[in-house]
Amino acid sequence: MSDSLAHSSLRNRPPIRVILVDDEEAIRKATRQWLNLAGMEVEDYSSAETALSAIEPGCDRVIVSDIRMPGMDGMAFAREVQRLDPDLPVLLVTAHGDVRMAVEAMRDGVYDFIEKPVEPDLLIDRIQRAGEKRRLVLENRNLHRLLAQRPSLESRMIGQSPAMVALRQQVLQLGQTPVDAVINGATGTGKELVARCLHEFSGRGEHPFVAVNCGAIPENLFESELFGHEKGAFTGADQRRIGKIEHAQGGTLFLDEIESMPINFQIKLLRVLQERKLERVGSNREISLDLWVIAATKEDLARASVEGRFREDLYYRFNVVELHLPRLSQRRDDIPLLFEFFAHKAALQYERDYVEPDAQELALLMDYDWPGNVRQLKNIAERYVLGVGAARSIQAMLGQGEQPESPSPGQSLAERVQSFERQLIIQALRRHQGSIQAVTEELELPRRTLNNKMKQYEIRRRDYLPG
Repeated sequence: MSDSLAHSSLRNRPPIRVILVDDEEAIRKATRQWLNLAGMEVEDYSSAETALSAIEPGCDRVIVSDIRMPGMDGMAFAREVQRLDPDLPVLLVTAHGDVRMAVEAMRDGVYDFIEKPVEPDLLIDRIQRAGEKRRLVLENRNLHRLLAQRPSLESRMIGQSPAMVALRQQVLQLGQTPVDAVINGATGTGKELVARCLHEFSGRGEHPFVAVNCGAIPENLFESELFGHEKGAFTGADQRRIGKIEHAQGGTLFLDEIESMPINFQIKLLRVLQERKLERVGSNREISLDLWVIAATKEDLARASVEGRFREDLYYRFNVVELHLPRLSQRRDDIPLLFEFFAHKAALQYERDYVEPDAQELALLMDYDWPGNVRQLKNIAERYVLGVGAARSIQAMLGQGEQPESPSPGQSLAERVQSFERQLIIQALRRHQGSIQAVTEELELPRRTLNNKMKQYEIRRRDYLPG
């Protein structure tokens, strides 16, 4: 790992906390000073017994202990620490004659050993590595615990923007008195997630949730796929098949991309919704249904019905309740929270480190238009974790043409603010193709102020005009 990547991986991290155990006061004092100068927090103890009483399972510590001590020695101390928490890293400091003993201890789970005389840089490097490993272990434990718990609605539909707060309230209300509904939202806004939340937070949560993508079913298979068929109903029907609608009995049927449903099948679906009965293909027996039907669309069904692409009577059947999902660009305040959630989940799944994006990277995320909405953000977060540490990885993934200027170490706060302000104006000009009016409205700047700042930062409007 290069020095720059090593430093970037430590940014925004709390200091490593060390428990130091040695019966010689002079050695403890010198070692504590080395570690303090390296930015570490140190608790030192003169005996293993005293140190052991300060250690708790799940603590964020690295243990550094001498082996040769009166009373409980370092080997016995390490075994007791492992009983408390097998993943707590223990580094043993050994004299030359204890090396074989220390190697055997590593086989039993001790993290590492260092020979005397101890080199400060080597000790600090080993502790930093152990501290990073401990941090990852604790993060993974926490994520496993969160994922194992029954999630709350807030942990499923993430966001604190007014649009998401209102949407969660609608989901809870509709779950109490479920009526057939339609979820309207652009691609990637999370229509199926909302449908699943409606199901899980309703009285039907213990029964099946059956999702059907209407756009993925060939037209000649629609009736058999949704209604099912009896054995011998047509060539190739070798046995009875239960359709998707019947399979959702007692639970929820989710019809995604309902605008793709063939117009001649929509009347059959309307009859099922009205009567709550169906007949399998090849059967004359009606089957009574008890199910909740939720549809989803990325189109304006009212317009589609006027244009004859969607049955008007089916539209009005679903139009009793319609949930509108906001685009991600309409809930920008939720972007950092969503990115962190997806990135942490990917770090757990792929067993990778997660480095928090810095201020410039976060600004890029907040400023991007997100045409693919939450689905695109999830993809970017996963790629960010898999490629963590790559220079300007977020910028490259978002396809930004001009790289923002990184602040130099010698820049003052005012200079850094000006650099960031310059990038915001450039990004707004690029997004609005040089429209000064649009930029003034977005940034809420008077036109004269914007002109002055563009002159100050040597920004030319013609560089951002189309063509």
